[in-house]
Parts: sequence; structure tokens; C-alpha cells
Amino acid sequence: MSTSMKAIVQKSFGGPEVLELAEVERPVPLATEVLVRVKAVGTNPVEPFIRGAHFPLLGEPPFILGWDVSGVVEDLEPGVTRFEVGDEVYGMPFFPRAANAYAEYVAAPSRHFARKPAGLDHVQSAALPLAGLTAWQSLVDTADVRPGQRVLVHAAGGGVGHLAVQIAKARGAYVIGTASATKADFVRALGADEVVDYRKVDFTEAVRDVDVALDTVGGDTARRSIEVLRPGGLLVTIVGRRDVELAERTRAAGRRFAGIAVEPDQVGLEALTELVEAGRLRVHVDQTFPLEEAAKAHQVLESGSTQGKIVLTV
Repeated sequence: MSTSMKAIVQKSFGGPEVLELAEVERPVPLATEVLVRVKAVGTNPVEPFIRGAHFPLLGEPPFILGWDVSGVVEDLEPGVTRFEVGDEVYGMPFFPRAANAYAEYVAAPSRHFARKPAGLDHVQSAALPLAGLTAWQSLVDTADVRPGQRVLVHAAGGGVGHLAVQIAKARGAYVIGTASATKADFVRALGADEVVDYRKVDFTEAVRDVDVALDTVGGDTARRSIEVLRPGGLLVTIVGRRDVELAERTRAAGRRFAGIAVEPDQVGLEALTELVEAGRLRVHVDQTFPLEEAAKAHQVLESGSTQGKIVLTV
């Protein structure tokens, strides 16, 4: 068996053109790890920022981007009891450390994966882990959203947003989403009770008495979200977790603050799988590209108009 594989390697910071197809050494699983033959890789908005040196998560190049994986277990170390060779799995290994997922194979701890939802193909499954876990850890683990609560989801048509809307609805919440007019019907179809066109309407004038606001945008949107929270309401941000001024402003207004950084979570993955298999969570894939066209996928990601997710096929 060959010891090499194809991967998208980045040797310098820059635009999408720095993403190059190359032959690299295939990873070898360590104790507790599985080797996954990758079928599809989900892309996320953070990856162009890392590529362009705007978010130094992985240090200096060379490195291989990517975290969202769906594939088949090809090998495993003795002692791994959760899976067998041939099992279909998905996950988000190692985040925020490098998982090297823009590649034909990934080796990672078995507990960073779960069995792929039976009702999803590999493309759909690869679109779910990072965005889905971000929404789950924000709304369930942190906010503990409950029936009857009012939840505001910003950028409700995006990767995290479109899953957050469905998760909040599955928890029994009344969901308000902000989205452009072109995505309004899509967001309503996900189950949103109200959709606010943020380009035409100031959401602070249209929304009131929110129990939980999920900020996926940051900046002024995050700050103004404080105004729509009820006393004691919670602002959860996936963008400004280190924003001390935002945290202080939220608490000074008598509201609560939580900054989220997503982490590998087999329990969360299994919960997402349950929602998928119950017909309460669907993943929208906007476009797919073959692995070797990762640069094109990044161009689409950076356009800011993506509805749902962009996936690479391997």
C-alpha cells in the first residue's frame, strides 16, 4: 500500500492561489486513533482567514487546512473499540489544532468522530460537524435553550446560522433570524418564526425581549444585540469571545455574556445525528468542488453570499 496521499498544501500566506495540490506522507494512526479515508471535507469561513494570515491559528506555513471530515475507517490502532474497519464516520478532529483535512486521509482520536448519519451522504455529513457543533455548543450546552424561549440567530442563512435555527426549533424555541431578502424563504423553510431583512430593517427596532441572541457576525451587530435582550438574557458570540469591552458592556446592561470556541465533541455529534435521523435537522450544501479545486471553493467562501455550506469531494 502506498505511503503517500494527495493533499492541498499551503506553503505561504496569500490568496486562494496559494492552495496547491501536492503528494505528502500519509498519516499513521497512534494509540486511540483511527485512519479515515476521506470522502468529503466541509469548508468553513475561518479557513480563508487562516490562509490569508488574518487569523494565526496554525502558525507559519507550510500547513494543510481543514477540519470537517466524512469518510470510512480504513485502519485503527489496537484498543480502539468504538469503530471497526469499514465504518462510515464523520467529525471535526483536533480543532483548533491542525487536522490536515484537505487530504485523502486523516488520522485522529476515535472519540473525535461519530458514526455518519444514515440519512446523509458523505457530502452532507462533511458539512455538519464544525458548524453543527458550534450551534449545538452555543444553544444547548451554553444557553440551555428551552421551550417557549425567544432566540435570535444572526446570519440565519449561513453555515452555522441555518443549523442553529433548526436546533433552536427542535428545543421548542420561538426563532427569529436575520438574513438578506434572497435567503428569507430559505430561513423560513428551516422553521424560523420571523425573518428580519438586516439590509432594510434595523433589527433592534423589529426585535424585542429575546432570551438568547446568537452572534455569528461580530462588531456592531454583536453590540447592538444587547439592546434586544430581555433583562438577564444571554448574548452568545462565536466571533467576539475575547472581546472584553463587549463582555463588560453586556453585563453592565444587566445581560449575560458567553464567548464560544467550538471543540471536538463526540456527544454533540451523536446528538446532531439523532436530530438528523429524527427529521429535525437538515444540512444545506450550496456547492461542491473536487479537492484539487480548493482555491475555487475559497473564492466562493470569500464572496460572502454562501447559503449553507461549501464542500470538497475527495
